[in-house]
Amino acid sequence: MSSDNLEALPKGMSLFQKALSRFFKNKMAVASLFVVIFYGIVALLAPWLPIHGFEEQVLDHQNLPPSLTKNGGELLVERLRFELEDRAGRENRSLTQQENEQLEKFEAQIRSDPKHARRYLLGTDYLGRDMLSRVIYGGQISMVLGLIGALTSILIGLIVGGISGYFGGRIDSFLMRFVDILYSLPYMLLVIIFMAVFGKNIFNLVFALAGVSWLTEARLVRGMVLSLKNSEFIQAARVIGASTPRILVRHLFPNVMNVVIVFTTLRIPSFILMEAFLSFLGLGVSAPMASWGSLVEDAVGSMTIYPWRLIFPALAMVIFLFCMNFLGEGLREAYDPHSEKIL
Repeated sequence: MSSDNLEALPKGMSLFQKALSRFFKNKMAVASLFVVIFYGIVALLAPWLPIHGFEEQVLDHQNLPPSLTKNGGELLVERLRFELEDRAGRENRSLTQQENEQLEKFEAQIRSDPKHARRYLLGTDYLGRDMLSRVIYGGQISMVLGLIGALTSILIGLIVGGISGYFGGRIDSFLMRFVDILYSLPYMLLVIIFMAVFGKNIFNLVFALAGVSWLTEARLVRGMVLSLKNSEFIQAARVIGASTPRILVRHLFPNVMNVVIVFTTLRIPSFILMEAFLSFLGLGVSAPMASWGSLVEDAVGSMTIYPWRLIFPALAMVIFLFCMNFLGEGLREAYDPHSEKIL
Protein backbone atom coordinates (compact mmCIF):
# COMPACT_ATOMS: atom_id res chain seq x y z
CA MET A 1 0.00 0.00 0.00
CA SER A 2 1.43 3.36 -1.00
CA SER A 3 2.05 6.20 1.44
CA ASP A 4 -0.75 8.20 -0.20
CA ASN A 5 -3.21 5.42 0.56
CA LEU A 6 -1.96 5.22 4.14
CA GLU A 7 -2.53 8.93 4.65
CA ALA A 8 -6.05 8.58 3.28
CA LEU A 9 -7.00 6.04 5.95
CA PRO A 10 -9.10 7.47 8.83
CA LYS A 11 -7.11 8.09 11.98
CA GLY A 12 -8.07 6.17 15.09
CA MET A 13 -9.37 7.88 18.20
CA SER A 14 -8.11 7.31 21.71
CA LEU A 15 -10.44 6.32 24.53
CA PHE A 16 -10.29 9.87 25.88
CA GLN A 17 -11.13 11.40 22.49
CA LYS A 18 -14.09 9.05 22.05
CA ALA A 19 -15.32 9.83 25.56
CA LEU A 20 -14.94 13.56 24.91
CA SER A 21 -16.92 13.25 21.69
CA ARG A 22 -19.72 11.37 23.45
CA PHE A 23 -19.71 13.85 26.33
CA PHE A 24 -20.20 16.92 24.11
CA LYS A 25 -23.19 15.26 22.50
CA ASN A 26 -24.92 15.30 25.87
CA LYS A 27 -26.34 18.83 25.98
CA MET A 28 -27.48 18.63 29.59
CA ALA A 29 -24.02 17.53 30.76
CA VAL A 30 -22.31 20.29 28.74
CA ALA A 31 -24.68 22.92 30.12
CA SER A 32 -24.04 21.61 33.63
CA LEU A 33 -20.28 21.82 33.03
CA PHE A 34 -20.57 25.51 32.12
CA VAL A 35 -22.72 26.20 35.20
CA VAL A 36 -20.17 24.45 37.45
CA ILE A 37 -17.34 26.43 35.83
CA PHE A 38 -19.31 29.65 36.42
CA TYR A 39 -19.76 28.74 40.09
CA GLY A 40 -16.05 28.04 40.37
CA ILE A 41 -15.04 31.34 38.74
CA VAL A 42 -17.37 33.34 41.00
CA ALA A 43 -16.01 31.54 44.07
CA LEU A 44 -12.39 32.15 43.06
CA LEU A 45 -12.97 35.83 42.26
CA ALA A 46 -15.08 36.49 45.37
CA PRO A 47 -12.45 38.72 47.09
CA TRP A 48 -12.32 40.99 44.03
CA LEU A 49 -16.04 41.17 43.24
CA PRO A 50 -17.86 44.47 43.97
CA ILE A 51 -19.75 43.03 46.95
CA HIS A 52 -19.77 43.78 50.66
CA GLY A 53 -17.67 41.70 53.02
CA PHE A 54 -19.44 38.59 54.25
CA GLU A 55 -18.61 39.53 57.87
CA GLU A 56 -19.65 43.20 57.65
CA GLN A 57 -22.59 43.93 59.93
CA VAL A 58 -24.92 46.92 59.74
CA LEU A 59 -27.32 46.26 62.58
CA ASP A 60 -29.72 48.97 61.35
CA HIS A 61 -30.15 46.90 58.16
CA GLN A 62 -31.37 43.70 59.77
CA ASN A 63 -33.59 41.49 57.58
CA LEU A 64 -33.96 43.93 54.69
CA PRO A 65 -35.73 42.41 51.66
CA PRO A 66 -34.02 42.05 48.24
CA SER A 67 -34.15 45.07 45.97
CA LEU A 68 -32.64 45.92 42.59
CA THR A 69 -33.44 49.63 42.70
CA LYS A 70 -33.54 50.78 46.33
CA ASN A 71 -30.71 51.15 48.84
CA GLY A 72 -30.79 50.18 52.50
CA GLY A 73 -31.91 53.61 53.67
CA GLU A 74 -34.90 53.71 51.33
CA LEU A 75 -35.94 50.24 52.46
CA LEU A 76 -35.74 51.36 56.12
CA VAL A 77 -37.95 54.37 55.38
CA GLU A 78 -40.44 52.07 53.62
CA ARG A 79 -40.39 49.73 56.61
CA LEU A 80 -41.11 52.55 59.09
CA ARG A 81 -43.83 53.97 56.82
CA PHE A 82 -45.47 50.54 56.58
CA GLU A 83 -45.36 50.07 60.37
CA LEU A 84 -46.92 53.49 61.00
CA GLU A 85 -49.60 53.04 58.33
CA ASP A 86 -50.37 49.51 59.53
CA ARG A 87 -50.85 50.74 63.09
CA ALA A 88 -52.99 53.64 61.89
CA GLY A 89 -55.06 51.26 59.72
CA ARG A 90 -55.75 48.97 62.66
CA GLU A 91 -56.91 52.02 64.61
CA ASN A 92 -59.05 53.24 61.67
CA ARG A 93 -57.30 56.57 61.31
CA SER A 94 -54.75 58.34 59.10
CA LEU A 95 -51.21 59.25 60.07
CA THR A 96 -51.01 61.97 62.70
CA GLN A 97 -48.87 65.08 62.31
CA GLN A 98 -46.47 63.70 64.91
CA GLU A 99 -46.08 60.45 62.96
CA ASN A 100 -45.48 62.36 59.72
CA GLU A 101 -42.84 64.46 61.44
CA GLN A 102 -41.26 61.29 62.84
CA LEU A 103 -41.14 59.84 59.34
CA GLU A 104 -39.62 63.02 57.84
CA LYS A 105 -37.04 63.26 60.61
CA PHE A 106 -36.09 59.60 60.14
CA GLU A 107 -35.79 60.06 56.38
CA ALA A 108 -33.49 63.08 56.83
CA GLN A 109 -31.38 61.13 59.30
CA ILE A 110 -31.09 58.26 56.84
CA ARG A 111 -29.91 60.56 54.03
CA SER A 112 -27.15 62.01 56.19
CA ASP A 113 -25.54 58.65 56.95
CA PRO A 114 -23.51 57.14 54.05
CA LYS A 115 -23.85 53.58 55.35
CA HIS A 116 -27.51 53.63 54.34
CA ALA A 117 -26.52 53.98 50.67
CA ARG A 118 -25.56 50.30 50.57
CA ARG A 119 -27.58 48.12 48.20
CA TYR A 120 -28.57 44.51 48.86
CA LEU A 121 -29.58 42.60 45.76
CA LEU A 122 -30.47 39.49 47.79
CA GLY A 123 -31.43 41.24 51.03
CA THR A 124 -29.75 40.95 54.43
CA ASP A 125 -29.74 38.49 57.32
CA TYR A 126 -30.54 38.92 61.02
CA LEU A 127 -27.25 40.78 61.63
CA GLY A 128 -27.54 43.11 58.64
CA ARG A 129 -25.03 41.16 56.53
CA ASP A 130 -25.32 41.11 52.74
CA MET A 131 -26.96 37.84 51.63
CA LEU A 132 -25.33 38.02 48.18
CA SER A 133 -21.91 38.06 49.78
CA ARG A 134 -22.89 35.33 52.25
CA VAL A 135 -24.17 33.08 49.45
CA ILE A 136 -21.02 33.57 47.34
CA TYR A 137 -18.59 32.98 50.21
CA GLY A 138 -20.80 30.16 51.53
CA GLY A 139 -20.58 28.53 48.11
CA GLN A 140 -16.82 28.94 48.23
CA ILE A 141 -16.68 27.02 51.52
CA SER A 142 -19.15 24.34 50.39
CA MET A 143 -17.42 23.69 47.07
CA VAL A 144 -13.93 23.59 48.59
CA LEU A 145 -15.16 21.26 51.33
CA GLY A 146 -16.86 19.01 48.78
CA LEU A 147 -13.85 18.95 46.45
CA ILE A 148 -11.22 18.32 49.14
CA GLY A 149 -13.40 15.74 50.87
CA ALA A 150 -14.09 13.90 47.60
CA LEU A 151 -10.42 13.93 46.54
CA THR A 152 -9.31 12.72 49.97
CA SER A 153 -11.80 9.87 50.07
CA ILE A 154 -10.96 8.91 46.47
CA LEU A 155 -7.24 8.90 47.28
CA ILE A 156 -7.73 6.65 50.33
CA GLY A 157 -10.03 4.35 48.37
CA LEU A 158 -7.57 4.23 45.46
CA ILE A 159 -4.65 3.22 47.70
CA VAL A 160 -6.57 0.68 49.83
CA GLY A 161 -8.44 -0.83 46.87
CA GLY A 162 -5.32 -0.96 44.69
CA ILE A 163 -3.22 -2.69 47.34
CA SER A 164 -6.03 -5.10 48.24
CA GLY A 165 -6.75 -6.10 44.64
CA TYR A 166 -3.13 -6.34 43.50
CA PHE A 167 -1.66 -8.37 46.37
CA GLY A 168 -4.73 -10.48 47.16
CA GLY A 169 -4.43 -13.27 49.71
CA ARG A 170 -4.30 -12.35 53.39
CA ILE A 171 -3.78 -8.63 52.67
CA ASP A 172 -6.92 -8.56 50.55
CA SER A 173 -8.89 -10.54 53.13
CA PHE A 174 -7.78 -8.30 56.00
CA LEU A 175 -8.48 -5.03 54.19
CA MET A 176 -11.87 -6.13 52.89
CA ARG A 177 -12.95 -7.41 56.33
CA PHE A 178 -11.92 -4.03 57.75
CA VAL A 179 -14.04 -2.34 55.06
CA ASP A 180 -16.97 -4.64 55.91
CA ILE A 181 -16.72 -3.72 59.60
CA LEU A 182 -16.76 0.00 58.79
CA TYR A 183 -19.69 -0.55 56.41
CA SER A 184 -21.69 -2.07 59.26
CA LEU A 185 -21.25 1.03 61.43
CA PRO A 186 -23.50 4.11 61.14
CA TYR A 187 -20.94 6.40 59.52
CA MET A 188 -22.80 9.65 60.24
CA LEU A 189 -22.79 8.73 63.91
CA LEU A 190 -19.02 8.29 63.70
CA VAL A 191 -18.69 11.73 62.11
CA ILE A 192 -20.87 13.31 64.82
CA ILE A 193 -18.83 11.65 67.58
CA PHE A 194 -15.56 12.75 65.94
CA MET A 195 -16.75 16.35 65.62
CA ALA A 196 -18.03 16.39 69.20
CA VAL A 197 -14.70 15.07 70.54
CA PHE A 198 -12.20 17.04 68.44
CA GLY A 199 -14.14 20.27 68.00
CA LYS A 200 -15.92 22.13 65.24
CA ASN A 201 -13.67 23.45 62.49
CA ILE A 202 -13.51 22.93 58.77
CA PHE A 203 -10.38 20.74 58.87
CA ASN A 204 -11.91 18.31 61.36
CA LEU A 205 -15.09 18.31 59.30
CA VAL A 206 -13.28 17.36 56.07
CA PHE A 207 -11.18 14.74 57.85
CA ALA A 208 -14.20 13.19 59.55
CA LEU A 209 -16.28 13.02 56.36
CA ALA A 210 -13.43 11.70 54.20
CA GLY A 211 -12.40 9.19 56.86
CA VAL A 212 -15.68 7.26 56.55
CA SER A 213 -16.52 7.87 52.87
CA TRP A 214 -13.82 5.91 51.03
CA LEU A 215 -15.30 2.44 51.47
CA THR A 216 -17.25 2.26 48.20
CA GLU A 217 -14.29 3.66 46.27
CA ALA A 218 -12.00 1.00 47.76
CA ARG A 219 -14.31 -1.81 46.68
CA LEU A 220 -14.73 -0.31 43.23
CA VAL A 221 -10.99 0.10 42.66
CA ARG A 222 -10.28 -3.39 44.06
CA GLY A 223 -12.67 -4.97 41.58
CA MET A 224 -11.09 -3.17 38.64
CA VAL A 225 -7.54 -4.00 39.76
CA LEU A 226 -8.50 -7.67 40.14
CA SER A 227 -9.69 -7.69 36.53
CA LEU A 228 -6.54 -5.94 35.26
CA LYS A 229 -3.68 -7.39 37.28
CA ASN A 230 -3.36 -10.52 35.13
CA SER A 231 -3.56 -8.62 31.85
CA GLU A 232 -0.77 -8.98 29.31
CA PHE A 233 0.59 -5.46 29.78
CA ILE A 234 0.88 -6.04 33.55
CA GLN A 235 2.67 -9.37 33.00
CA ALA A 236 5.00 -7.66 30.54
CA ALA A 237 5.80 -5.01 33.14
CA ARG A 238 6.65 -7.74 35.67
CA VAL A 239 8.89 -9.52 33.15
CA ILE A 240 11.00 -6.42 32.51
CA GLY A 241 11.45 -5.99 36.27
CA ALA A 242 9.03 -3.17 37.10
CA SER A 243 8.56 -2.74 40.84
CA THR A 244 5.17 -3.16 42.50
CA PRO A 245 4.74 0.61 43.24
CA ARG A 246 5.59 1.38 39.59
CA ILE A 247 3.08 -1.16 38.29
CA LEU A 248 0.39 0.28 40.56
CA VAL A 249 1.13 3.94 39.83
CA ARG A 250 2.10 3.78 36.13
CA HIS A 251 -0.06 0.94 34.82
CA LEU A 252 -2.99 0.03 37.06
CA PHE A 253 -4.12 3.35 38.52
CA PRO A 254 -4.23 5.18 35.14
CA ASN A 255 -6.56 2.46 33.83
CA VAL A 256 -9.06 3.02 36.63
CA MET A 257 -8.89 6.83 36.58
CA ASN A 258 -11.85 7.18 34.21
CA VAL A 259 -14.12 5.56 36.79
CA VAL A 260 -12.44 7.48 39.62
CA ILE A 261 -13.03 10.82 37.87
CA VAL A 262 -16.70 10.01 37.36
CA PHE A 263 -17.06 8.90 40.99
CA THR A 264 -15.38 12.11 42.19
CA THR A 265 -17.97 14.29 40.43
CA LEU A 266 -20.71 12.28 42.14
CA ARG A 267 -18.98 12.43 45.52
CA ILE A 268 -18.79 16.24 45.68
CA PRO A 269 -22.59 16.70 46.00
CA SER A 270 -22.77 14.02 48.69
CA PHE A 271 -20.14 15.82 50.79
CA ILE A 272 -21.99 19.13 50.44
CA LEU A 273 -25.24 17.46 51.54
CA MET A 274 -23.54 15.76 54.49
CA GLU A 275 -22.11 19.11 55.62
CA ALA A 276 -25.58 20.66 55.31
CA PHE A 277 -27.01 17.85 57.47
CA LEU A 278 -24.30 18.41 60.09
CA SER A 279 -25.06 22.15 60.05
CA PHE A 280 -28.62 21.38 61.15
CA LEU A 281 -27.11 19.51 64.10
CA GLY A 282 -24.86 22.45 64.96
CA LEU A 283 -21.71 20.58 63.86
CA GLY A 284 -21.12 22.25 60.51
CA VAL A 285 -19.03 25.27 59.57
CA SER A 286 -18.57 27.63 62.52
CA ALA A 287 -19.35 31.37 62.47
CA PRO A 288 -18.34 33.84 61.17
CA MET A 289 -17.64 31.51 58.21
CA ALA A 290 -20.68 30.10 56.47
CA SER A 291 -21.60 27.42 53.99
CA TRP A 292 -24.77 26.90 52.00
CA GLY A 293 -25.86 24.39 54.62
CA SER A 294 -25.29 26.72 57.56
CA LEU A 295 -27.07 29.58 55.75
CA VAL A 296 -30.11 27.36 55.18
CA GLU A 297 -30.02 26.24 58.81
CA ASP A 298 -29.91 29.86 60.01
CA ALA A 299 -32.92 30.77 57.87
CA VAL A 300 -35.25 27.85 58.61
CA GLY A 301 -36.63 29.31 61.84
CA SER A 302 -37.76 32.55 60.17
CA MET A 303 -38.48 31.36 56.63
CA THR A 304 -42.15 32.43 56.74
CA ILE A 305 -41.24 36.01 57.74
CA TYR A 306 -37.99 36.46 55.79
CA PRO A 307 -38.18 33.89 52.96
CA TRP A 308 -35.27 35.36 50.95
CA ARG A 309 -32.83 34.23 53.63
CA LEU A 310 -33.78 30.62 52.85
CA ILE A 311 -34.59 30.82 49.15
CA PHE A 312 -31.30 32.18 47.80
CA PRO A 313 -28.77 29.88 49.53
CA ALA A 314 -31.05 26.88 49.01
CA LEU A 315 -31.50 27.74 45.33
CA ALA A 316 -27.75 28.21 44.82
CA MET A 317 -27.05 24.85 46.47
CA VAL A 318 -29.77 22.96 44.60
CA ILE A 319 -28.66 24.26 41.19
CA PHE A 320 -25.04 23.31 41.89
CA LEU A 321 -25.97 19.83 43.16
CA PHE A 322 -28.19 19.15 40.15
CA CYS A 323 -25.46 20.28 37.76
CA MET A 324 -22.81 18.14 39.47
CA ASN A 325 -25.10 15.11 39.23
CA PHE A 326 -25.84 15.78 35.54
CA LEU A 327 -22.12 16.28 34.94
CA GLY A 328 -21.23 13.01 36.69
CA GLU A 329 -23.92 11.14 34.76
CA GLY A 330 -22.65 12.64 31.50
CA LEU A 331 -19.08 11.55 32.27
CA ARG A 332 -20.27 8.07 33.20
CA GLU A 333 -22.08 7.68 29.90
CA ALA A 334 -19.18 9.20 27.97
CA TYR A 335 -16.74 6.62 29.35
CA ASP A 336 -19.20 3.76 28.77
CA PRO A 337 -18.67 2.51 25.20
CA HIS A 338 -21.91 0.52 25.36
CA SER A 339 -24.02 3.56 26.20
CA GLU A 340 -26.60 4.18 23.50
CA LYS A 341 -28.19 7.27 25.02
CA ILE A 342 -25.88 9.87 23.57
CA LEU A 343 -24.12 8.03 20.78
